[in-house]
Amino acid sequence: MSEDSDGSSRSLMDRIVHAMGGEPRDRDELLELLRDAHAREIFDADTLQMVEGAFQVVEMRVRDIMVPRAQMVVIEDDASFDEMLPLIIKSGHSRFPVISEDKDNVVGVLLAKDLLRQVSNQSTDAFDIQAIIRPATITPETKRLNVLLKEFRSDRNHMAIVMDEYGGVAGLVTIEDVLEEIVGEIDDEHDKDGGQLIRDNGDGRYSVRALTPIEEFNETLGTEFSDEEFDTIGGLLMQHIGHMPKNGEEAVIDGCQFKIMIADSRRIHLIQVVLPS
Repeated sequence: MSEDSDGSSRSLMDRIVHAMGGEPRDRDELLELLRDAHAREIFDADTLQMVEGAFQVVEMRVRDIMVPRAQMVVIEDDASFDEMLPLIIKSGHSRFPVISEDKDNVVGVLLAKDLLRQVSNQSTDAFDIQAIIRPATITPETKRLNVLLKEFRSDRNHMAIVMDEYGGVAGLVTIEDVLEEIVGEIDDEHDKDGGQLIRDNGDGRYSVRALTPIEEFNETLGTEFSDEEFDTIGGLLMQHIGHMPKNGEEAVIDGCQFKIMIADSRRIHLIQVVLPS
């Protein structure tokens, strides 16, 4: 807290509004107010990023950030301890969907800590995965991220299985995935590449970081964009649009549909791409 001339304490927002000379009338004006405040060094870039991210999760849906079905690391419900342990160690994850027969039949979730707790108390020969799996949380792919985050917090849950409109498993989403949209990439010892640049969301849709090199974009998605003028897909999109785009703005280049998912007053951060059918 700081104090103004008459000695009364003010909140950060009070000070920003006072410095800018007026209250915002809508969300866009509020964001511009906050960006202007950052430019005046009232708060730092990390704080601005988190505020913008918090606004963005209201607009994004689970399908925009989920780990697609094909990339899910799962455990078979009839797997032995010796069969599942190498998979758990290699992946480095702490939670695993447990399936029966195929990925559309998720019977629960295995926590690595529960596995370790059980095998530390008894021989692995007597290991029974059914005794330690927990119920799976299910969420539709259309749910907004802010709603999902609230549910994660209230239920003290960290992972949900994502269902598509036909009742099949579309992927999974974790609380870390949601928080990364607010605070940026959360790297740990298993994040060797510093964050995934291109994520396949299924149905021909991809979430792409704007800093993805055009060469890598072409190689992954089979496109043929030129990288003579720009190095990144964000730079190419910016040049095509002709101005700093806002969240939700769309463009079509060579049949590819681009939608701005996260952008601020200076650069694009995240793009949704739909390939030509």
